[in-house]
Amino acid sequence: MSNWDLMMPGMGLTSIGLAGVVLSYSGIAHTFIDGMHALTGLTMFVGLIFLATGILDGGVSTSNRAKATTLVIVSIALGFGTFAFTMNSSNYTVTIAGILMAIAFPAILIAYIAMKKPEITKPFGAIVAIAGATGIIMWIAFGFVSPDTYLIDESATQIEEPSDAEITPTGPVFTINVLEGSAEQGSPDYEPDVSKVPKGHIVEWVNQDAMAHTVTSSADFGETFDSSLFESGEIFRLDTSELEIGEYEYMCVVHPWMVSTLIVEEPKENVVVTMPEGAGIQQIGQIYYDPEVIDIAAGTKVIWNNEDTTIHTVTSGTPDIGPDGLFDSDLVAAGDSFEYTFTESGKVDYYCIVHPWMVGTVNVE
Repeated sequence: MSNWDLMMPGMGLTSIGLAGVVLSYSGIAHTFIDGMHALTGLTMFVGLIFLATGILDGGVSTSNRAKATTLVIVSIALGFGTFAFTMNSSNYTVTIAGILMAIAFPAILIAYIAMKKPEITKPFGAIVAIAGATGIIMWIAFGFVSPDTYLIDESATQIEEPSDAEITPTGPVFTINVLEGSAEQGSPDYEPDVSKVPKGHIVEWVNQDAMAHTVTSSADFGETFDSSLFESGEIFRLDTSELEIGEYEYMCVVHPWMVSTLIVEEPKENVVVTMPEGAGIQQIGQIYYDPEVIDIAAGTKVIWNNEDTTIHTVTSGTPDIGPDGLFDSDLVAAGDSFEYTFTESGKVDYYCIVHPWMVGTVNVE
């Protein structure tokens, strides 16, 4: 008659171990592949010993319960085994089959000895000790005869470092700050909370907090964009040219109360300001920047064209106070231009350092 006290833990351990082996070798669990290999192999090994010992306890059982149990285990093994050997991403299917046989045969042998010599292996501790010793021996032995390359292709686990072209912004940059202390629930988190960005801009999130955070699209759990964890001081960039026009709610997976909105709008037309001929000479009636005052929406690019015959600059600030550091064109030669995208609302004054009577204003809404 079968021993259900042994069969029940045996079935559980075997099922867990078998599922883990499939996850490992089918390429699903690359992020913790090494630990899964060791853990699931040993778990399945111990589970098979308990299962076989429970079935064979007192002789081979012919009861309906034993037959049903055996049928269930065989069905699970065939189902998972078929999946693992036909849909896996490993090039060492034969090696995997050998590992499984190396696990199964000693398990059955130990169970058979437990049936014939119950006085030796009957105690629970003895079975666990024999199983553990055999598992360690098989693991070490396989290390000496393992294939030259690892079970999972190196290409499957290597993480390619992004090139300079991939991480360098290729368009106007809109900055969103992850504020200090945002990990505490109720504190301000992303600034601005609602960001309106023209399509084609690069959005970069700067982590100013001491904790790690993520920027993850909420509706599809990161399918649209996901930064993964980025630490304090790190930056995550998103190219909005790859997104559709619309509204995207995003959150921090680690701190789910951190929620903000990114709105991708239609690209805005550029605004052109000219530095006309004669702007370098201070005189009544002379136009220096044309137009001198412009009203634009946030996200608009302004282009200054130098149509004069001398050099000029476009420098944020005022002649009285000096540059404020927001932007500076350096020297713009005749026929050249300078461009800048305004991402934040407010009034911005600018002037020419070479000819300080040349002043202009940009009102950003």
